Amino acid sequence: MDLGLTGRTVIVTGASGGIGREIARGFAAEGADVVLTYHRAQAGAELLAKEIGGRSLVAPYELDDEDAARGLVETVLEWSGRIDVLVNNAVRWGAAEPAANLPFEAVPDERWQKVIRANVEGALRLSRAVVPSMRERGWGRLVHISSSIAVDGMPGGEYYGAAKAALHGFSRSAAFGLGKDGDILSNVVMPGFTRTETNVAMVEQAGGHYSARAPIGRLLDAAEVAGAVVYLGSAANTGITGQAIKVTGGA
Repeated sequence: MDLGLTGRTVIVTGASGGIGREIARGFAAEGADVVLTYHRAQAGAELLAKEIGGRSLVAPYELDDEDAARGLVETVLEWSGRIDVLVNNAVRWGAAEPAANLPFEAVPDERWQKVIRANVEGALRLSRAVVPSMRERGWGRLVHISSSIAVDGMPGGEYYGAAKAALHGFSRSAAFGLGKDGDILSNVVMPGFTRTETNVAMVEQAGGHYSARAPIGRLLDAAEVAGAVVYLGSAANTGITGQAIKVTGGA
């Protein structure tokens, strides 16, 4: 199937590791010009850019920085003159902060507010920044990476789940606001616990629990999740919009 991505410019935030790395690989394999953003792992992003070949750009992007979205979009437009697809994949993990094991009502305000604001505002700011280019061309795709935690829940995932669930509401309404101005679609992908190159220890520790809950009896790997993201972000997707789609192996 020709996905119609040759020559299109795709921004993948958080592309230096995990699922983001496979999403970038997937778009590049379809002939897209891929912008790989990173927060700390510049070397990883640059190595990936060399690996995927083709035309790629490595750029810093920080969810917490209110000026980062504008700066990234300006850089990309100067580089390619267009933005066709945005994959909001970058994330702030609440578990990386102090007091991660406290009950949710005891988590310090500063910590849970950072989780909410970075994950919600970061994705919305960048979406707002890329949309004018999409409206101008009458074509675009937004794919927001959420988590099954947003609908299934998890102890300790209260604030992360809340932040990801916010993307569902935004994307659903944005689909209506964008669809009237052209072939511009917005969707959410919800991975479950996924096997990646960076979570081998976690998979060994907890993978059996999650794979037992899936009808297919195994965890998905990052490339399988990426395949769904690439399709939703492609020209082959002509009618799926405003949806939140689980990609969990049926779990």
